Amino acid sequence: MTFDKEKSRRLVGLFLFVVILYNYPILSLFNIPDKISGIPVLYLYLFFVWILSIVLVVIINKYPLKTEIPD
Repeated sequence: MTFDKEKSRRLVGLFLFVVILYNYPILSLFNIPDKISGIPVLYLYLFFVWILSIVLVVIINKYPLKTEIPD
């Protein structure tokens, strides 16, 4: 397996993880009337997952894999 295939697999895995985090059952956990610093909890969760996914994509694309992958 080449490094590009490994990177693609990691990006696909990240995509599926983010899809799960944006799915209805998880979102319903944060859909409560409480607020943190005047911001609804659901909005904070959505922006946190969005920022986390961007940071993880940057980490996956920027840093090379340190392990040797056999063919």
